[in-house]
Amino acid sequence: MLKTGKLDSDLLKELVFDKITYRSDDVRVRPGIGEDCAVVDFGEYDCVMSTDPITAAVGDIGRLSIHITCNDIASNGVQPLGIMLAVMLPEGTTEDDVEHIMGQAAETAGDLGVEVIGGHTEITPAVRQPVIVSTAIGKTLAGHSQSGNDMVPGDYIMVSKSIGLEGSGIIACDHGEKLRGVLSDDELSRAAAFLDMVSVVPEGVVAGTIGTHGMHDITEGGVMGAVWEMCQISRMGAQIMEDEIPVEPETEKICEVFDIDPARLISSGSMLIVTAAEKKDEMLAAMEKAGIRCTVIGRVKEESFGVMKVKDGVISEIDPPYADEIYKVVG
Repeated sequence: MLKTGKLDSDLLKELVFDKITYRSDDVRVRPGIGEDCAVVDFGEYDCVMSTDPITAAVGDIGRLSIHITCNDIASNGVQPLGIMLAVMLPEGTTEDDVEHIMGQAAETAGDLGVEVIGGHTEITPAVRQPVIVSTAIGKTLAGHSQSGNDMVPGDYIMVSKSIGLEGSGIIACDHGEKLRGVLSDDELSRAAAFLDMVSVVPEGVVAGTIGTHGMHDITEGGVMGAVWEMCQISRMGAQIMEDEIPVEPETEKICEVFDIDPARLISSGSMLIVTAAEKKDEMLAAMEKAGIRCTVIGRVKEESFGVMKVKDGVISEIDPPYADEIYKVVG
């Protein structure tokens, strides 16, 4: 029996990627561990595409379904322009439920300047709670998409905002009753409002204008999973200073309640950004000007160094992604 959550990297390669044998000359970027997007050659332009599901959230599923794949497009330094939604709803769903979900999705897409260009909606006994699979697309001039393949030793590794925003926001919204007595009403409200911060389109576009050596929207598997995946793409090592990773106080409290590692918690709202050493100050200044918190958390190393983290002065290896910590609460 497979564990809850996305397939681990070895199984993903063996059972999925290795089964894909046909190759088109028009595809520039193909599926791979840590690849957020496919890139297709459209002549003067490249078409950038990503697809992802929302399965762990309920109350804010419409909003998150837009952010999750638009964030992936932004991780290539590209502004998303369209999105399609496949919406599967359980028996017992009401018209008001559909109106709420799609109202959230439409409002969020409008805020991002992204058009909902198609999809599918159905009621089905195959699901027990709402599930949405979204597919976003963007376009950029040919060859301008950011790629983790450009990572080199000495690059700086940064994160935007704070980690764990999505995970702690979902828990506060859908399981807030379990937190009462530990978090005050004000803290619960602030944690729930983290879901207003899960877009990384602004920082992705800003970073894309400066130029990066790769970005990764931090989703399932958390920041440590994202670092490990980017090192797989680039065949590089890394040293992460775990004590430098920004975490909001409300997230820390929520993680303590459920024995969750915030560095392994789903973290839409935070972008992993790899920047050439000579562009570090320019990148930090551009983010500050845009009003986006950006923190240096490590450096890229040679592959032989390994993918390592330092916490309280102790260095240890970063493990591959496994079932996200949020499933301790929702799974």
